[in-house]
Amino acid sequence: MNAVDIKSLAYSIVAEQDADIAAREALLDAAMGAGRKRKSSEKIRRGRKPSEGLALVARDAHGKVVGTVRLWDVEAGQSAALLLGPLAVNPSIKSSGIGSALMRDAIAEAIRLGHRAIILVGDAPYYGRFGFSADKTGDLAMPGPFEKHRLLALELVLGALDGVHGVIRPTGRKVKSRKADPRKLAA
Repeated sequence: MNAVDIKSLAYSIVAEQDADIAAREALLDAAMGAGRKRKSSEKIRRGRKPSEGLALVARDAHGKVVGTVRLWDVEAGQSAALLLGPLAVNPSIKSSGIGSALMRDAIAEAIRLGHRAIILVGDAPYYGRFGFSADKTGDLAMPGPFEKHRLLALELVLGALDGVHGVIRPTGRKVKSRKADPRKLAA
């Protein structure tokens, strides 16, 4: 592995494109391992598209995808919210500030688009610096196993998660099925 001078690392954060899918998936596999698709958060994301305008990638100076973050439309109890994840950075440049930059940009874009709250499953010491806490998630649950203390939220609008309870469920746009059209098979 080549050493990377993190201080001089040039990158840009842009909207994810269809051409980024393979690179994003390879990055997620490298950063999170094979078990990433068995997580409760994945159950919410499966078969859905990210929230409109909330799929971002970080590119290095050569255009290579080196980081990713996506947010998904969900219902948290009775309130509309976003589910953040996964957030990942190429392991060879971890601690470069790219993850923090992706978080700040994702939060800013969610605010700009008028969203009210963001929920995630993650480490409180890392996400706490962005304002996430477990203060309003005590009566929420994921659809499957999860560690309760890792269910964190950030209200983008004060009071957006007051009194919420129940299982977090997907509400976002569905991915179109790629099944063959039976009319075309008959031709």
